[in-house]
Amino acid sequence: MKKTKQIEQNAKIVNKYLNSKLKGNPKKLYDAAGHLIVNGGKRLRPYMVIKSCQILKGKVSNAMPAASAVEMVHNFSLVHDDIMDNDEMRHGVPTVHKKFGMPIAILAGDVLFSKAFQVITDSKLSSSATTQLVSRLSKACVDICEGQLLDVKMSEERKIPSQAEYVTMIGKKTAALFDVSCAMGAICATNKPKDISNLSSFGRNLGIAFQITDDLIGVMGDPKITKKPVGNDLREGKKSLPILMAIKLAKGNDKKIILKVFGNSKVSRMDLNKAVEVIRSLGIEENVRGQALKYAQKAEKSLAGYSGSAKTELISLLDFVVKRSV
Repeated sequence: MKKTKQIEQNAKIVNKYLNSKLKGNPKKLYDAAGHLIVNGGKRLRPYMVIKSCQILKGKVSNAMPAASAVEMVHNFSLVHDDIMDNDEMRHGVPTVHKKFGMPIAILAGDVLFSKAFQVITDSKLSSSATTQLVSRLSKACVDICEGQLLDVKMSEERKIPSQAEYVTMIGKKTAALFDVSCAMGAICATNKPKDISNLSSFGRNLGIAFQITDDLIGVMGDPKITKKPVGNDLREGKKSLPILMAIKLAKGNDKKIILKVFGNSKVSRMDLNKAVEVIRSLGIEENVRGQALKYAQKAEKSLAGYSGSAKTELISLLDFVVKRSV
């Protein structure tokens, strides 16, 4: 796919820059900090930073520190998410805390977080742009933490949240970093509030569409692609949009089959597969993709006043995100 190739080419440039910034002693600490970066990831967020800069005629070199910072924050959140969820694998390799131990994993996350702000303040951008970048990224980090706790609380509570509550949660947990990626890219190219706001809106709506699609994959995704067992989110009791829709739509025995496995870590593989098949039969995939498409269309409207190849590449990113295969 052409879009995947563009993202991969961009990832190589970003990886080189990231690797140059994640070196130091003790070596083991930096090996841990770079572990997930070295072993995978599409670098989707840095791609958005760079393309958002280019759409406003900015230079890639000006956007590279911000692109690197966003990826560091993303990986910091993954390291700590894996600790909280006690996950053992990510990108097909052991998680940082499983490979390096808990104390080093926590420190590695802290290094990634701190380095993100260091690379911005070390950049050659104006002091005004640097201040804006630090302000935006620090707010996004707070949003991510708030969103993560909202997600944890939703999983713990018996109450089934509304779709609006779910969107608020993913708006903070996931979309905040998409939003700030595009806003930071814009700041690297311009000081015009309207342009920064338009790119910020694009990123936020793209992020919501991304997470809705990701949650669909989490329920009924192909384990060969996701590297997680089918129905993983269902077994873990995650209150994602596909699961909320399924519980609402299912009737009688179908609802019992879903609720039997929902949040049941000891469920049998046979019962889990049966619940996933029930969800498929309810037409959940079409409904969920329809919701993701609504946010993708909002994102596209944010870029209505722009033109050029960078715009085309950002718009095609919407298609890539919403049509990801399960």
